Amino acid sequence: MADTSPEAPARALERAGKLTKQRRDVEVDVEELEQEDARDDPQRVWARVQTNLEELTHLAQKRREGATRSRSVIIEELAADLSNYYEFLRELVDLFLTIFSPHECVEFLDASVKPRPVVARCNTLKARRKDVAAALVKRGCTVEPMASWSKVGLKINRSDVPVGATPEYLAGWYMLQSAASQCPVLALDPKPGERILELCAAPGGKSSYCAQLMKNQGVLIANDLKKDRHKATTANLHRLGVKIAAVVCQDGRAFPGVMGGFDRVLLDAPCTGLGVCARDPSIQGSRTVDDVKKIAHLQKELLLAAIDSCDAKKAGIIVYSTCSVSVEENEAVVQYALEKRNIQIIQCEALDFARPGFLRCGSRRFHPSMAKACRFYPHAHNMDGFFVAKLRKLGKKDNKRKLGK
Repeated sequence: MADTSPEAPARALERAGKLTKQRRDVEVDVEELEQEDARDDPQRVWARVQTNLEELTHLAQKRREGATRSRSVIIEELAADLSNYYEFLRELVDLFLTIFSPHECVEFLDASVKPRPVVARCNTLKARRKDVAAALVKRGCTVEPMASWSKVGLKINRSDVPVGATPEYLAGWYMLQSAASQCPVLALDPKPGERILELCAAPGGKSSYCAQLMKNQGVLIANDLKKDRHKATTANLHRLGVKIAAVVCQDGRAFPGVMGGFDRVLLDAPCTGLGVCARDPSIQGSRTVDDVKKIAHLQKELLLAAIDSCDAKKAGIIVYSTCSVSVEENEAVVQYALEKRNIQIIQCEALDFARPGFLRCGSRRFHPSMAKACRFYPHAHNMDGFFVAKLRKLGKKDNKRKLGK
């Protein structure tokens, strides 16, 4: 029923005014959303990244020409845009910018979201590399030697069949193992007849490579805390024909109380995986700086246990590695071990193509011998991001250290 009261015209005008205001608010909201979408458009974001990199390169010149933006302001905008463009948490981008220069940080992030080559490590306990290559070629694969530093690696550029299910794979002729993952074993350099411990061994890729270099002679202990991962470790060791391994389920931090006296110990420590984002994209949006700090504490405990499990009177070699690029998980952990145990960092001759470890990062300073540690990056080596440090145990005394000759 129509409103015929004297107040009707006033109420009608009030309703009309409210509707007009709502329409204006909607128009403003739509305009703001459109502006925000335009700002977050990937092409515009990338253009801003390039502009900021150019400005950082010629910052001194631009200041002389009257530019007012400071380096910190440019880095702030660059970090926000890189986080948006590559879909990494902002705090991770800030972390990477403390490790790399702005230009190299962009290269690292770009390479980190691209897939790495599929690599097969040929198992010389059962087959030669040329026989594995010939078999894969017959099955429609395009292969080539992985790199000059590897005698057993094959890079599979194209495949018409699942390379993880061929008869040769099931027969143990090869193991699918990334190039970077093979580097810690090359640094360890296990010899036939030695007693070798891998403290965090699952799923057995590095342990099986150790047995391969040992020619199935000696003793190999493959330890891992998580019992549910032992099935894969045992299966891989059986498939690859490893006869000298015992699979053990112990907390690595307490392992020196279980057994010791090993010639060489390999610790591929649990880590945040900041170097393998291409294989696990969830890392980009899930790992935090707090995660880095928490896991670094575990890594320090494990490295001290690895050192204590090694016999200085024998080879006395410990290799520490992670698939992370953060300094907190790498140089800082090794520096802690240098201060707590009588060890030194030694050169990895087999990994002379790597970049050296950091001697400084921000306000932190590390021992000069830290340059003998090895760093691998996806943008520099076309490999997963990895860190490898080779240590020699000098004796049981903790208070008299002889560092890095």
